[in-house]
Amino acid sequence: MKTLGLCILAALSLSACTTGMNNSVVMSTPNKIVTHYPVEIAMLNVYTRAYSDQLYTLIDEQLVVINTKVTPKGAMVFNNQQVQGAEMVAITTINDQVVDKSVGINYFTLEPLVFHGFTSNVGEYSIATQTKPIPKIASIDDSSTYLTEQVYSDSSKRQKLKTYTQTWSLKRESHNTAWLCIESSENLLLSYDPDGTSTECYKINARGDILDSNVTMNGDETILFNSM
Repeated sequence: MKTLGLCILAALSLSACTTGMNNSVVMSTPNKIVTHYPVEIAMLNVYTRAYSDQLYTLIDEQLVVINTKVTPKGAMVFNNQQVQGAEMVAITTINDQVVDKSVGINYFTLEPLVFHGFTSNVGEYSIATQTKPIPKIASIDDSSTYLTEQVYSDSSKRQKLKTYTQTWSLKRESHNTAWLCIESSENLLLSYDPDGTSTECYKINARGDILDSNVTMNGDETILFNSM
């Protein structure tokens, strides 16, 4: 499963990826202290359902904007399995000039939510192994490494490009909202990964609606993307 953080890395290096988030906003009871949040529903909103969004940052005084649109594709076959697919189109602009457009598909099954991998328009073919289930409900300060991804240059799987893990965590944002963060590790095949790590965080309420987002890229320097 490609995350938004990995998508941004790929876009900035003129590669391709797949992922997403949902922009719906539902207000919770103002004074209620919420301690448990629906992690699985939030991930469904982030990675599998229709949405559009923009993230931006300034790099060397240049405005970098990532426009994303996710479209569910329904039943598909991936790696000889019946799965569901969600297509993502990500367009990167620098100072309003398009520098990259990428298209890809994440593959998953439901009930429970399990990610199986992704394909991209540059030929990448990824096989995901979900090592732990995604919880339906989690408490503040819970976290777990839940997925290992093997990324190949194409569907023949003869040339492995990278291996990395993904970890989710839940941190309090306010008395009735939390940050659900997905961290992608460095490439485990390399002693040093020039792309570094990425952490994408989604502000959620007690219903799992996505209220806000940001992505932090940690490499030679730290770059923060915020939702517009």
